[in-house]
Amino acid sequence: MKAHKSNLEGLLQKHVQMAAEIKNLDTDLQMLVYENYNKFICATDTIKRMKSNILGMEGNMENLLEKIMSVQSRSDNVNTSLFDKREHIEKLHRTCNLLRKIQFIYDLPDRLVKCIKSEAYADAVRFYTGAMPVFKAYGDSSFQECKRASEEAIAVIIKNLQEKVFSDSESMQVDNLKAKLLEKLEHSLKDVQLIPEEIGNASPSNHEAAICEFVEAIRAFRVIFPDSEEQLVKLARDLVTKHFVITEEYVKTRISGADLLGVLRVIWNDVLLMDKVSGEAALYDHSLEAAKVVIKLYFTSTFSYLLQDISDSLLKVVKRDGVEKYSLGVSLDACTKAILQGGKNFLVDVHKILEDNSRILDKLRELIIDWVQEGFQEFFRQLEDQFLLLSGRNSSSSTQNHGFPEGAQDDKALAGLVLVLAQLSSFIEKIAIPKITEESAISFSGDSVIGYEYGPAFIPREISWKFRSAGEKFLQQLEVIGNEVRQILPQGIQKHRRAASTGSTASSISNSLREEKMGRSNTQKARSQLLETHLAKLFKQKVEIFTKVEYTQGSVVTTIVKLCLKSLQEFVRLQTFNRSGLQQLQLDIQFLRTPLREIVEDEAAMDFLLDEVIVAVAERCLDPIPLEPPILDKLIQAKLAKTREQNAISS
Repeated sequence: MKAHKSNLEGLLQKHVQMAAEIKNLDTDLQMLVYENYNKFICATDTIKRMKSNILGMEGNMENLLEKIMSVQSRSDNVNTSLFDKREHIEKLHRTCNLLRKIQFIYDLPDRLVKCIKSEAYADAVRFYTGAMPVFKAYGDSSFQECKRASEEAIAVIIKNLQEKVFSDSESMQVDNLKAKLLEKLEHSLKDVQLIPEEIGNASPSNHEAAICEFVEAIRAFRVIFPDSEEQLVKLARDLVTKHFVITEEYVKTRISGADLLGVLRVIWNDVLLMDKVSGEAALYDHSLEAAKVVIKLYFTSTFSYLLQDISDSLLKVVKRDGVEKYSLGVSLDACTKAILQGGKNFLVDVHKILEDNSRILDKLRELIIDWVQEGFQEFFRQLEDQFLLLSGRNSSSSTQNHGFPEGAQDDKALAGLVLVLAQLSSFIEKIAIPKITEESAISFSGDSVIGYEYGPAFIPREISWKFRSAGEKFLQQLEVIGNEVRQILPQGIQKHRRAASTGSTASSISNSLREEKMGRSNTQKARSQLLETHLAKLFKQKVEIFTKVEYTQGSVVTTIVKLCLKSLQEFVRLQTFNRSGLQQLQLDIQFLRTPLREIVEDEAAMDFLLDEVIVAVAERCLDPIPLEPPILDKLIQAKLAKTREQNAISS
């Protein structure tokens, strides 16, 4: 009863509250009505007036329409009646204009004579230049006499002007005028601006108009002052030099071959225009030498940016704060794409340059081929230096010259990074060098200028050998890291040995399943075996991969090997293999088991990770047919025997 009484009181309070709110809302509504009452009254009056006005508007609109139609009808009648007369008037007007021009031509000799008498030479030149188009078209037929008389008058004007120019009283004024005009012409060079970034735009540029004005100014200056060839030659060469200086700065940025071609075409067009009025400047030879510098600088800049791309990808792994965030596989993939795609894009750009039909580039064809070969040779040499520097094997080199930040060579190379460098070296040796050599042979034809006197500019065999040697050195870095660990940390207790590990049985079961799967000859059966392998993994005993790192040699080395194998497993999951790739990796993994057992503590985890790599490769293989176990053992024994022989000879 108490609870019901409490709820009823609450309802009564809510009722009183709602009643108060309703009353307040009613009051607010009344206030709104009162405030807007005048506006409602005004709106009503306006609507009434609009209604009364509209009622009479319809009749007015009909009357207006009738008047418009009447005006249009009368206008059509007038146009029809005056059409023939208007055509006749236009013909008469054109005839009148033609007669006026003809009369001007006939009166031109008399006008020129009057100008000579009054020394109005500027008007005479203006009249004569206005009649030049007519004289060119009809000077040998209808206006032959007028043309002859006009030319005689102009000859008199030229003679009078020359006498005034070479007179002693006015020589000083002429020299001052020449100096001022030449200074103004030099100042106009600033208006002929070459802006490489705007050349590829669809909108018209002011450059073409500016160069045309400059050429016309040179032409006029040469006519007025015939002894000014030396100054004009210097101006023309200065303009071409300025263009190439701007282009040199432009090619230092990351541009394409099409961008460079666009700039060179503009410069060559300017040279052709100026050569017509200043042939003594030898602008072609001057431009040829400048173009050599620009093109070679473009090649150097392109290879420099390509090296920088590779360095940036590797430096992300070098930095300690980015090791865990930046995958080794991503770094390797970025570097291989940069080398292969960058080299291919560069050859495509060079091919476009060689295909250009401009005279200046055709003259440089053989030199361009030599520069490209020299560029590739120098690029791979610098790339090898970068690899050695990053791995800590070339600490004497300048880091700034190789694109690495100061102090990068002081950090010990990470084991994962050394594996990336080794794989990248193998990629360059087996894929990049043959591909670039093939593309170069397709793109280039003809003999080079260097020839065999100084040796070939690009030696693929030498580069391949260098990177094969570098790759072997990088793989040996793991052994060096292990030796460094042994110098500092104690030996420790051997743990998780294969004989005492319960994971050994699981690993053996896994091996037997995989060998049975790889022994199948049918591709479909091999793929279906993958499902069996995954099911078997669900029931076998789990192997603990990553355990706590102890301050012992064996623990540190084992952890490094585990990380490397896990990284290798993740890397192959992102690749696609054929049958040969599967069998090669199967052989490599099997060969790797024996030396790894000698340096790791946890053999079970090591075997498990090696098996996982093989499974990952088989899953990513298009034709998963593995090597038979007898063949695999035979190849391993042959490799071990060869290694023993080499060790015996070297000792």
